Amino acid sequence: MRNTIFIVLFSVILVSGSVVPATFADHVSAGSGIGAGLGGVNHPGSWYPGENLKVGDYFKYKVCHAEYKDCTDFWFSMWLEKEVFDGPEDMLRFQVLVEDGNKILKGYMDVGKVAPEPIGGTVSDNILEYASVYKNSITWLSSFATAEIDQPGKGPKAFSKVSWGKIANIGGEQVSPIGMETITVPAGEYDTILVGWKSGGITSHISVVDDFPFPVKANTWVQVTEGIPPPEYRFSLYEYRENVSSSPFAGIIDTGATKKGEGCITNYELVKIYENTNTNSMVINILYGPEKPRIGCDIYWSLEFKKAFSTDLFENQVHYDILKVNVIDGQTIPIASAADDEGYDKLFSVSGKAQRHWQMQGDPGLQKFAVIVYGTGPEYSVPDPAKFGYVLFDVDLQSKKSVSGGLETLTPTPVESETSIPGWIKNNAGWWADGLIDDGSFVSGIQWLISTGVMNIPPTEQGTGTGGNVIPDWIKNNAGWWADGMIPDDAFVSGLQWLMSNGIMKIS
Repeated sequence: MRNTIFIVLFSVILVSGSVVPATFADHVSAGSGIGAGLGGVNHPGSWYPGENLKVGDYFKYKVCHAEYKDCTDFWFSMWLEKEVFDGPEDMLRFQVLVEDGNKILKGYMDVGKVAPEPIGGTVSDNILEYASVYKNSITWLSSFATAEIDQPGKGPKAFSKVSWGKIANIGGEQVSPIGMETITVPAGEYDTILVGWKSGGITSHISVVDDFPFPVKANTWVQVTEGIPPPEYRFSLYEYRENVSSSPFAGIIDTGATKKGEGCITNYELVKIYENTNTNSMVINILYGPEKPRIGCDIYWSLEFKKAFSTDLFENQVHYDILKVNVIDGQTIPIASAADDEGYDKLFSVSGKAQRHWQMQGDPGLQKFAVIVYGTGPEYSVPDPAKFGYVLFDVDLQSKKSVSGGLETLTPTPVESETSIPGWIKNNAGWWADGLIDDGSFVSGIQWLISTGVMNIPPTEQGTGTGGNVIPDWIKNNAGWWADGMIPDDAFVSGLQWLMSNGIMKIS
């Protein structure tokens, strides 16, 4: 049975909680020193980031960092194209591909040979923030271990060494090899040495492999004095190839370059909205820009979630989303979701502060948006709905700009004959199957979605009778199974077609 919360005021509410990730490195075969204050493992090798790195190497990671969208995952791929002998230091040139939700960005970064960190001024402007995440996660251990260099404390670090160094903050913990483990990541199986340290009572881990340039997996936590430590960064190696002689990114379209051709506004002032939610559960400070964004371009969002009783204090662990909505007969119905576009059920902010970009699609005109708070609580839990609420506001979307500089005349996309169902409709189907939405509300909602083209189903002959307005149990069962991913879209649609053909659901 799904965990659900039903709020009458909003037709799309909470998605069931995700499973908390398994503890990283549950079975450590050696080196329990992190608890005893001693480190070092019985392995003869040593390591540093960039060890055995060579031209032609290709890596693909899924990575996140707390400083970028509250640790929202994105794909970071890099191909070592060549050595660069230009300037005071010899460097390595990586071609980089970033896949972040609906954004695809291509760029490059030059990294040092002593430590494979981006060197200032040699990173494409469009991937600067992603290169910063790379530096502060994938190559973070270069703070302790580097290639040979005549500086105290630098150079490769032996796995048998008790400590590689100390984290540079008050009460910083020792960073040490603490065990060995064979792990499997999407790129393959690796015999790893776990480098770890304590953060707020939780042990953070980075898995490194002798003679391999970069760590293959990490799960680390922010140092906190109380409460549950939020993730600082995590990553996992999804693909590794050697001797790649030509760019693996050839033919991939950079959406940022596409936007330049669409006349996207790059210099703008932010619009500010500072309001209580409709339930007075908290105050949301919303900044967005540009004021009149174009279809096909990003809207930049900066959000601050404040406590209703003291707006100097931030709410923490906020589950939220940014929605484009329609208000029909007093009901607020989402038609697009920033979280859905990024492949998530909802968005999450550990600190109560969030910054995002969302590419606009659809038709131009004055559109209604909402910032909705589903509740608060740890990221991988069902949020507490006591803080549920939303803020509604209008945004004036503009047409795409043609290459010649004039505005295109946009025509609505014709409704296709095949099935097309936005993923968030599964939420409603699940709530209906669980009895949290009555039959009339569910049917009226589906009628509106089909009649407005938000949801497309194959042409169906409509019945003229009322069918007794009784919905068979098998249709509701289908809805529940479809919401749980147990049956395909077509099986769910067959139930809707039955309702139409029997006159229970009429589409105008």
